Amino acid sequence: MSKLPRELERSLPAVASLSGSLSHSQSLPSHLLPPALEKRRAISDVRRTFCLFVTFDLLFISLLWIIELNTNTGIRKNLEQEIIHYRFKTSFFDIFILAFFRFSGLLLGYAVLRLRHWWVIAVTTLVSSAFLIVKVILSELLSKGAFGYLLPIVSFVLAWLETWFLDFKVLPQEAEEERWYLAAQAAVARGPLLFPRTLSEGQFYSPPESFAGEGEEGAGPVPAGLPGDSRQEREYVRQGREATAVVEQILAQEEDWTLEKKNEYGDAVYTVEVPYHGKTFILKTFLPCPAELVYQEVILQPERMVLWNKTVTACQVLQRIEDSTVVSYDVSAGAAGGVVSPRDFVNVRRIERRRDRYLSSGIATTHCAKPPTHRYVRGENGPGGFVVLKSASNPSVCTFVWILNTDLKGHLPRYLIHQSLAATMLEFTFHLRQHVAELGARV
Repeated sequence: MSKLPRELERSLPAVASLSGSLSHSQSLPSHLLPPALEKRRAISDVRRTFCLFVTFDLLFISLLWIIELNTNTGIRKNLEQEIIHYRFKTSFFDIFILAFFRFSGLLLGYAVLRLRHWWVIAVTTLVSSAFLIVKVILSELLSKGAFGYLLPIVSFVLAWLETWFLDFKVLPQEAEEERWYLAAQAAVARGPLLFPRTLSEGQFYSPPESFAGEGEEGAGPVPAGLPGDSRQEREYVRQGREATAVVEQILAQEEDWTLEKKNEYGDAVYTVEVPYHGKTFILKTFLPCPAELVYQEVILQPERMVLWNKTVTACQVLQRIEDSTVVSYDVSAGAAGGVVSPRDFVNVRRIERRRDRYLSSGIATTHCAKPPTHRYVRGENGPGGFVVLKSASNPSVCTFVWILNTDLKGHLPRYLIHQSLAATMLEFTFHLRQHVAELGARV
């Protein structure tokens, strides 16, 4: 792998600081999102699981009853005794009928009619509980040995498990999905998406594509060194250095990281609580390529990432402060039929090249060229960025670290975003590893 030409490194420092905008583009992964408007499922997964459990109730009670019938006298004779010559005090047939009553009533109400109320489960559980209590008190089943105890207890427990599952799982989750579905309808009614294609889980965050000076109001970067801007420029430099300091502090406290998720490639996502900034996600992975390659593809030339991961609709350099500091503006694409609407971000970014690593760190800022508008929800990023660690023993390998601290604002449930970040970061790592492998094969 040849080193970068000196002219290339001189011409791209401002663009390099845009690499952290990977953490700007956010859209929830498909497994946490409600179905698309045109493909909404008639019955939810959790309701399907409930119906399966109701079917298990009937089959399990039937199996236990058949086992009880299969005694020395034979199943046929025992069936005649329990059905044709039915006696309330000695027969198990009514417990089977009770299970069939629950099965038919619950499937009719929650699978066929798809009710969203608890009254059906309340009736079946009340009837089952009352009947079983009376049965145990008045019958002579306890004299029949283990099955005299087992069948009534199992039937009673299964009836209440069905009640718990419907009341605490099915109905609340479907109500949440309904709220998300209505939000999606409202979002679609407001207008089309900026990037209306199907998004994968790996595109929750994604590097920006560069459209500097094209299709955006006030397009064109603001040149550095304008009269009267020195104080603001010094503030941008200070913010960039503070973000770098926080990133270095996170790297130095690796023993405090908490492992959240790990895949078969050894890629790991950790979390750590950063004072004044909250929960921060850290991706750490080993890449079989030189650090310079990742530095070039991820930090120096982020606009090339759109070739393998497009979820940002605009990226613009607003102002170049110095060779290592820029202010950038990024717009993320909408997702999930408008449930996650487009976000825009203004960030100051700082790049540093050191003997053992390449560092790109940034944090949210403000700029007069891009004030918040009603067109987008303005997201806000805490200190974070990319770190490419060189290997002291083998220059053909490196360690890649992505530090992410973000607030999408709006009305998105925070716990859903946190659950999706680990899977998203691992998905991005897969694409990055595939991309560098393709580049290595070309060389």
